[in-house]
Amino acid sequence: MEQLDDPGGNEPQLPSVFPLAGKNIMDVPPRLRFAPSPTGSLHVGGARTALYNWLLAKKGQMEFPKTESGFIIRVEDTDLARSTRESEQEVLGDLKWLGLIWDEGPSSGIPDISGYGPYRQSERNNIYKQAAEKLLQEGKVYRCFCTTEELEEMKAQQEADGIPPRYDGRWRDAPEEEINKMMDAGTPYTIRFKVPEGSRVVIDDAVRGTVAWDAEATVGDFILLRSNGIPVYNFCVAVDDALMGISTVVRAEEHLTNTVRQGLVLDSLGAPRPRYAHCSLILGEDKQKLSKRHGATSCNQFRLDGFLPDAMINYLALLGWNDGTDNEIFTRDELIDAFELHRVVKSPSVFDNEKLRWVNQQHMKMLSLEVLVELVKDQFVFEDLLVEGATASGLGLINMAFATTAIARERMQTTKDAVLNAKTVLGYALPATFDELTDADSKSMIEQGNFFNLAQRILKEYDAGEFPLPNVDNPMSAFQDAISAGSDKKNSTPCEFTQSYQAHMKQMAKEVGVKGKNLFHPVRLALTGEMSGQDVTKQLSLLTLATEKDSVIDAKKASIVPLSERMDRLRAFCESIPTEFRETESKESKAEKTKSADSSGSSETTSGGPLSSTTDPKNDYEGPPITALDIRVGKITKVWEHPEADKLYCEEIDVGEDEPRMVASGLKPYLKAEDMEGRLVLVLCNLKARKLVGFPSHGMVLCASNADHTDVRLVNPPIDAKIGERITVPDFDFDNGEESAPFAENKIGKKKVFEKIAPHLLTSKYGVPEFLGRPLMTSAGVCTSPISDGTVS
Repeated sequence: MEQLDDPGGNEPQLPSVFPLAGKNIMDVPPRLRFAPSPTGSLHVGGARTALYNWLLAKKGQMEFPKTESGFIIRVEDTDLARSTRESEQEVLGDLKWLGLIWDEGPSSGIPDISGYGPYRQSERNNIYKQAAEKLLQEGKVYRCFCTTEELEEMKAQQEADGIPPRYDGRWRDAPEEEINKMMDAGTPYTIRFKVPEGSRVVIDDAVRGTVAWDAEATVGDFILLRSNGIPVYNFCVAVDDALMGISTVVRAEEHLTNTVRQGLVLDSLGAPRPRYAHCSLILGEDKQKLSKRHGATSCNQFRLDGFLPDAMINYLALLGWNDGTDNEIFTRDELIDAFELHRVVKSPSVFDNEKLRWVNQQHMKMLSLEVLVELVKDQFVFEDLLVEGATASGLGLINMAFATTAIARERMQTTKDAVLNAKTVLGYALPATFDELTDADSKSMIEQGNFFNLAQRILKEYDAGEFPLPNVDNPMSAFQDAISAGSDKKNSTPCEFTQSYQAHMKQMAKEVGVKGKNLFHPVRLALTGEMSGQDVTKQLSLLTLATEKDSVIDAKKASIVPLSERMDRLRAFCESIPTEFRETESKESKAEKTKSADSSGSSETTSGGPLSSTTDPKNDYEGPPITALDIRVGKITKVWEHPEADKLYCEEIDVGEDEPRMVASGLKPYLKAEDMEGRLVLVLCNLKARKLVGFPSHGMVLCASNADHTDVRLVNPPIDAKIGERITVPDFDFDNGEESAPFAENKIGKKKVFEKIAPHLLTSKYGVPEFLGRPLMTSAGVCTSPISDGTVS
């Protein structure tokens, strides 16, 4: 028969022997490939596929040093209409950002010396034509001269007859004379694969187990080369896997059916099939295939959103794999060491953006402040907040990024969070009038009457130059605790401005006769426009830094509201506050109102009418702040019976400290020791250590119980809660520096703080432990218990 193409010049050639011919695929140094189509950016599904291949290749290089084991990038750009070199560069750039550096792959202007290239399918056409010629000579493929109209008519007839559409093989065994006649006439033709009669394709998939197909019934005689000479996808993939010595193919399950055609081609070429592993899809939280409607899915967008490469590969690895332990945070080297294909699961994985943020936060905690500052500098550029001409190496941006990172570090989950937090700090959300105020907590606080008088005092002192303000010559001094991060922060001396501000607040509290939240919340709202946030002195210092003469921050782009403008707004806002909210109520008046409301509520209830709106218990609470308690997530690592007390367990609990806590609890009558070990629990950590029947106990495990205490159960943090993290409560500020710091152990005991708070720790009808109707929270969500309408102690 006539050859399809004459080999020419420098075109790549089909070798006579395939690299893995005659070898056991399980014994060779692993070579894995990631084969993106350059038709867009790299998305999380493709990134996970690349990661799994990269991990296995790196593991293989450790086990088979100085071999051709490696991670190969092969660009599948046969879709000429959609493939672009720009998209290819985007994908390769995303892989580099993730740190998935390849051992072999496409390059510009660099000669390929591996012997396996080129690595773009568009540059390998001569190889595909030679492979097709080889199969044609061996009678394993044939020319098909069917026109498009004939194929469409064939399909329509099969559908009408209720037969699955596939090529009917009319040119499969055509006489050579008829073929030559069509060739002489110049009739266009395709090259079709001759599927052997009765053939089956069976693979032992590393993820899905044994998968088998009746090849003849499934695919029929399929096309290898189109009539224009362009090879089809499955033919290219099979030839390339064979010629590049690919030992294992890890890819998404949507490629599973492609394995039929690829397996048949490999068998016909006499090349060993690689080992296959088809990973399940990644779904959105609505259990539909992940797509743009679920939010960011491209790797570049995650980069712009402030996620770390190490956090991304950590989280992507967990989308379908685990190491058999509870560990969820892995370094790159730990992933390489732990990753095994047999631990990849069949079931689809759900992409949880909140979980990704948590993983990212854990990786950020591993970084030094200096490294984080460099990443936050990038975010100022991404968010377009800099003045024209600002440089990354300039001191102005370095200081701004440092202060921005320092003020947000404890709560930020991405580097972008730091810059978004800075925008909030630099803005001023207090509306023009009281009637425009939409925040219920702020409105309720103002209605109590403290805000107006405190705001008037601040305005008077500001106008007279008596209110303490940051040092305009050195606003960075407020961040000296972060600058000297290596020292003990608890023993570090605050800067002069911070000391002055704190002393001023104490004096103000004494003169005005208010303290705690009744002082700090109104002052914070007046100065920052927010009811909660980071340390006020740091916020004002950041504002000073951003508004100095040579600031790198563009005031308009960042929507900065300078302090002078804030005071003008505050003045106008105060004028709009109704007269009845400009003075605090006396205790007698407050009690009378409460009594009247209770009476009214009782009347309405007994008459069967609807209840009036319930008073927020927080408004009437006058006990110690919930922030006084240091309640943390702990994990019980060991439980044993107290040798001298029938009702006590001794427990070893990890609460995120260097050494585990030893805690004694009276849970033996209610729980089995084996049911407690390994459990996440809540531990009150700032109780003074004491001996219980000779056992040194330091802390208390929080439990829920019913009314008569016959049923006692552990309070359950979410399974994704971080060991050692502090429990928070909505509407209470746990990030306000010294104001929200837990009380010292001595103070908790002497002031009977827990005893005063405990009556307000209850479980809802759904079993949620609450304080004043607000749930106990972790970074992973709400805590729960099996006890409804009970108490927590």
